[in-house]
Amino acid sequence: MTAASRDLTAVLTGPPQDGSEIETLVGALERNRRTFAWKCGGLDAAAMRQTLGASTMTLGGLLKHLALVEDEYLTRQLTDAPGLSAPFDDVDFDADPDWEWRTASDDSPEELVALWEACVARSRRNLDGAYAAGPDAHSRTAWSDGHPPRVRRLVVDLVEEYARHTGHADLLRESVDGLVGEGAPLDEPTT
Repeated sequence: MTAASRDLTAVLTGPPQDGSEIETLVGALERNRRTFAWKCGGLDAAAMRQTLGASTMTLGGLLKHLALVEDEYLTRQLTDAPGLSAPFDDVDFDADPDWEWRTASDDSPEELVALWEACVARSRRNLDGAYAAGPDAHSRTAWSDGHPPRVRRLVVDLVEEYARHTGHADLLRESVDGLVGEGAPLDEPTT
């Protein structure tokens, strides 16, 4: 599935009822991305920095974290890029493993959204390229067992990451302004 052939309905509503494996996996990922974007949309800096209870997690931190996760899975691992993309390429994550969470408060909402959107756009291009080889395509980066996983494994891991963090975003966003809901309304603009 190429970006040009990606069904906008899948981006808006999720996986097709009777789709191929690729359409189903990508549809699930796109639905999670859309819901996450909706939960983080239209907020000012104070709202992006708001925490809930004893947690230090913020919507801004979630945006920056998921930008990093997109870059890790669908750029570095998928394409065997020599490293992460900017701004992550200059970070020593061994010395500062929570860098993206800690530094999100230094960024404006516009910067955080732009970073996440750029990583998602790059991920979409990379995924389209990988899936051009078909549903059994492999990543170009070997895992610890010496074998590269199939692309579907990376997509499933990313869907899981979004599902977990969209749950966090649900709670954080409700605490900011009461916005609740399971999915973005079709008439609301999101990435």
